Amino acid sequence: MKRATPGRAHGARGTVFVVSAPSGAGKTTLCKRLLEEIAGIDFSVSFTTRAPRDGEREGVDYHFVGRPEFERRRRKGEFVEWAVVDGQIYGTSAAAVRKAALRGRDILLDIDTQGAEAIKRAIPEAVLIFILPPGREALRERLLKRGTETREAVARRLGLAGGEVERSSMYDYVVINDDLEAAFAQLKAIVTAARCRRERQAARIKEIAADFAAGRRAVP
Repeated sequence: MKRATPGRAHGARGTVFVVSAPSGAGKTTLCKRLLEEIAGIDFSVSFTTRAPRDGEREGVDYHFVGRPEFERRRRKGEFVEWAVVDGQIYGTSAAAVRKAALRGRDILLDIDTQGAEAIKRAIPEAVLIFILPPGREALRERLLKRGTETREAVARRLGLAGGEVERSSMYDYVVINDDLEAAFAQLKAIVTAARCRRERQAARIKEIAADFAAGRRAVP
């Protein structure tokens, strides 16, 4: 598929985009499409202690590690954020985030609300986006439609979702996913708007301003 939306401004550091949502809200689908269609964004592959689900690939969806390995990395300060979610630990590589920023590329973090809060403390300029389902019943139907979890597991996820929705107020943007195409258009618009920030384009703006200043001086 053809990629759209301009990449980084000349000389600019990349932006950290954080996307969170309750399980079943469509976050994974939206993030994958964003990575496919918009140039200049890297995906931050999180580390996790949970087992891979059907179709998940090591190094693509997650880095799957045992708890002792995760704890070793955590003690060494390798994670810019980490959190316990539903009994498993997840963490974001500090090196991956730093490397993308220095290369001037944006980086997309698919993490939970605990992780988003930690990222906001560590990287205040990060852009936080929450994907909100249209309602509790709609989310329940989506989870049941997956056919991969018991009704008890679905009930547990709905309980977790309530707390996550309450924390959506700390996010910069909220996208309500009651229509996938509309939600994706809004997500793309957020990325475009962030790339148009004055501070993001500071180096390029300075060059253009200098060009105009030189033109004025050259006028007899």
